[in-house]
Amino acid sequence: MSPDTDMKRDFLRHTLATLAYRAGKALRDAPPEFAAYRIGEGARTPVEILAHCGDLFDWAYSMAIGNEQWAMATPMAWEAEQERFFAALERFDAHLASGDPLEVEPERLFQGPIADALTHTGQLALMRRLADAPVRGENYFIAAIERGRVGAAQADPAYEF
Repeated sequence: MSPDTDMKRDFLRHTLATLAYRAGKALRDAPPEFAAYRIGEGARTPVEILAHCGDLFDWAYSMAIGNEQWAMATPMAWEAEQERFFAALERFDAHLASGDPLEVEPERLFQGPIADALTHTGQLALMRRLADAPVRGENYFIAAIERGRVGAAQADPAYEF
């Protein structure tokens, strides 16, 4: 691999760790009824958004290995979707860490599934506030985000407000 490719993979992995940290915060301690919260007719519920995010990382992985497939899963229970989401992140991150070839440009992985999931994570955080179960603000610049830490277990916040 070229040094440029290594840097891009490292950046993608840091982005996935950032996503896992922020998504973990938006999902952690959500009240059980939050999964079905709907902000309006035709809007996705949190569990539907999370299922979509799992789909995004299944898709990202399939593109990375050169076997692009899009599948839209039927949402499962809230806890099961959380497990699926973090498992999909872990599988994709493991491929990025492996050094195995990327069969698609890193920039396209970022602009498609990764950026989409970042948007949806923000939606989940906003929906928590609308559902009267807000997530505390945080200085993410000093958060303990580490490349490779993409599971549900995340560091405690360094500074919340």
